[in-house]
This record gives sequence, structure tokens and C-alpha cells, in this order.
Amino acid sequence: MQKRIKNLLKGNLFIIAISISISIVYLSLIKMPKTGVSFGNIDKVYHLFAYFTLTNCWLFTFYKRPKAKYIVVITCIIFGIIIEILQATTTTYRTGDYLDVVANTTGVILALTIYNQILKKIKLIHNNTCI
Repeated sequence: MQKRIKNLLKGNLFIIAISISISIVYLSLIKMPKTGVSFGNIDKVYHLFAYFTLTNCWLFTFYKRPKAKYIVVITCIIFGIIIEILQATTTTYRTGDYLDVVANTTGVILALTIYNQILKKIKLIHNNTCI
């Protein structure tokens, strides 16, 4: 099963990362329907999850280039800031929020932390099998 997933993602990770990026732009700038149900700041969890997913996809897209992870992280943070600025300046139905930027950045940092942990485990397993 893992081999099938790995093979599926192997050639498509770049396309998946682009698709997630476009989806975030689209969902961030469209007018969302009113549901009448409110859960306080639950949208911050959505922001965190979206940017966690976005960052992980881009990090694994450039897996073979270790130094690219810093560019990915900085780019994802800037991407989140730009989206918030666009919400504040180009729409009348959305507002930019610095707490959204904090949630986005938290998702990015969390993704980097988990990515680094996964890489350590992969290197450890690789080193133990090569001995």
C-alpha cells in the first residue's frame, strides 16, 4: 500500500502543491455563504491546517533539495501575508486579519518541524539498513 501511495505521489506532488496553492487563493478570496452557525475563532484552525498542508506539499516537492526548505517556508509565510492583504484591499466581503497571519505562520512552522522529524527518521532508518 505504501509503495502505491509513493508511486502515485512521485510524479504528481508538484501538481498537488500547485492545486493546493490555487485552492487556498480561491477559498480565501471568494464570498463565503453565511451559515448562521459560529464557533468563535475556529477559522484559525482552518488557516493552520491549510498552511500546514500547503507547506508540507511544497517541502516534499523539493525533498531532494535540502536547502530549498528555507525558501519554501519563507515563501509560504509571504504567501499567507499577501492573501490577507488581498482580502483587505480587493474584496468588500472579506477582511485581512493579523491573527490569520499568525495561524498561517504557525501552520508553516509546524509543517517544517514535522518535516524535519520525518527526515531524521528516514536518515536513521537509511543509516541502520546500510550498516
